[in-house]
Amino acid sequence: MTSPLRSVAEAWLADDPDPASRDELQAVLDDDTELADRFAGPLRFGTAGLRGPLRAGPNGMNLAVVRGAAAGLVRWLAAQGPASSGGPHAPDERPLVIGYDARHGSHAFAVETARVATGAGRRALLMPRPLPTPVLAFAVRHLGAAAGVMVTASHNPPQDNGYKVYLADGAQLVPPADAGIEHAIRAVGPLADVPLGPPGEVLDERIVREYVDAALGVIDPEVPRDLAVAYTPMHGVGREVFAATLAAAGYPEPFVVAEQAEPDPEFPTVAFPNPEEPGATDLLLALAAREGADIAIANDPDADRCAVAYAAGGVWRQLRGDEVGVLLADHLMRRGVRGRYATTIVSSSLLSRLCADRGLPYGETLTGFKWIVRAGDDLVYGYEEALGYCVAPGMVRDKDGITAALLVCELAAGLKAELRTLGDRLDELALRYGVHATDQLSVRVEDLNEIAEMMATIRSRPPAELLDEAVTAVEDRLPESDVLILRAGTTRVVVRPSGTEPKLKAYLEVVEPVAGGDIAGARERASAALAALRTQTAEALGL
Repeated sequence: MTSPLRSVAEAWLADDPDPASRDELQAVLDDDTELADRFAGPLRFGTAGLRGPLRAGPNGMNLAVVRGAAAGLVRWLAAQGPASSGGPHAPDERPLVIGYDARHGSHAFAVETARVATGAGRRALLMPRPLPTPVLAFAVRHLGAAAGVMVTASHNPPQDNGYKVYLADGAQLVPPADAGIEHAIRAVGPLADVPLGPPGEVLDERIVREYVDAALGVIDPEVPRDLAVAYTPMHGVGREVFAATLAAAGYPEPFVVAEQAEPDPEFPTVAFPNPEEPGATDLLLALAAREGADIAIANDPDADRCAVAYAAGGVWRQLRGDEVGVLLADHLMRRGVRGRYATTIVSSSLLSRLCADRGLPYGETLTGFKWIVRAGDDLVYGYEEALGYCVAPGMVRDKDGITAALLVCELAAGLKAELRTLGDRLDELALRYGVHATDQLSVRVEDLNEIAEMMATIRSRPPAELLDEAVTAVEDRLPESDVLILRAGTTRVVVRPSGTEPKLKAYLEVVEPVAGGDIAGARERASAALAALRTQTAEALGL
């Protein structure tokens, strides 16, 4: 007797347009455990759109899922009508613009999306080659598109891919649009009935040049350009655009990690292609030391994130995302950029201190740039601790590792001209505001149920003390968001599941005053406090 699960799988197989996926699924039809995983449910829009392993079935990234997602998207767009005043029944002639990175399947998924769009009567504009996510985000508004799609899994492992959707305002999906599109996807019906057209119009390199030209508006033309930069695109698509932007801004050509210079979907030199992961920037820091660079910069594979390191006493130190985020905010404030500065509930509280001290509006949002860029119409800067920075929201309404890296270069070059470093600027901030030290406890799991169990554990038995101070606030953000926040004095712990990876994350912050100008002593005390807080948090999670 055929099991119900096998019947569901056979129905999916019969409608799957990809012969390779059909063969893959056919081979596991007798494995109920494998089928249960692949058919546990459809991929859903999370922090960064659809994201999952490359495999057949609704719980993976494959041509069938992409065709359904694209069909739902274009039908939802058609139902929204045009943005102009042409009336509710006027046709929406705005195109769908589509970008893709160099991961396995990305180009095929982009072309499939274009064919679905043209089959529905909408123009599809395809990026000329694998390009950074921020170029696509820029192109949505620049080209007057109805929406944008970026096929990428950013910094996920090589077996993953993803599908990010941007609306006409250039920002990622938020409710209720995400639910509306998901509803449209579920209502698509048989994939064989989805009309397919030609594979769209391939844009030329002008879109890249226009992005680079716009990026130059981020920097001050009067700041010195003497700076030696070591750089890695981490086997991704950032190198050519970053190098072109750096050259157009007048900086010397960067030293590039040769082993990671070209796109490679296997990311062979790193365990995970995420600059935050231990060991991921080892080759970069070795190159920086060997070449005597002033700073080292890493983009993640789709170049929407940016990691930064500098040499302190001959030792290379990679900055945390919070440190870079505050440095860039402080730099823009010093340049006189007025408006709202925003970050998320899991990032350092130092940005709020800077804004209060300097009389600038401050915004704090849920995690993710889809929220940060909507912090206010007066937003001039936003960042999140996971190496994401939006330094020009008028240009790109998302995190952008290229323009952020360019602004880091401006800051570092200006400090170098004064015989100072990024570390010296951090010391200045510590003297005034105290050492705001942050860290992260990250737990990668194989079974997502483990994350739910850890969240349930800390919710049911939150610690009464943190670092010998009474917990004065326990903020549970359910049902708005699966987030728990603990506060004890200036100590803070924020716990949440990752929106992009199978991880539970706990974000830790301690604030240590600087007594008598002893910054080194304050940093040592803060480091010890963070280590103790990690242990306490792990225990509270039941680890």
